[in-house]
Amino acid sequence: MSRIGRAFESDIPALVALNNAFAPAGLTLPRSEDFAYAHLADYRVIRDADGGVIACVALDEYSPTVVEIISLAVRRDEQGLGLGKKLIAAAEALARRRSYAHIFAVSFSDELFLACDFSRAPLSAYPEKISRYEKIDRSELQVGEKHCFTKALTPAR
Repeated sequence: MSRIGRAFESDIPALVALNNAFAPAGLTLPRSEDFAYAHLADYRVIRDADGGVIACVALDEYSPTVVEIISLAVRRDEQGLGLGKKLIAAAEALARRRSYAHIFAVSFSDELFLACDFSRAPLSAYPEKISRYEKIDRSELQVGEKHCFTKALTPAR
């Protein structure tokens, strides 16, 4: 059940529904089907025995060297099983294969990212993220400042 794989076009409604289930609480930013389609190659998913998406994560490029972990979501009844850690590792592996030097995340899941060897960082280290927040919702800036995590990546071998 905890095998990680690529997302497919047929998964787009499930990706959006899973991500957006956490948006009202401010845990994820709302995503559209157009967004998921544009980032389809950037998603990694975990499926249940019937092939349904129970967890997802995606990457969002900021520059040729910097990428963000986004849309990290695990179905509520599957939380606490280590799936978040597996997805973060999969996102890191994808980022390394794509030769990014740095990966970052903005999240309330402090313990999770620290357990995955991320370090706390000020959001000001990522001015591109601040610019995107200003376009979406300035209130996100206060959230992000408290919960930004970063990691330098070594190239994949």
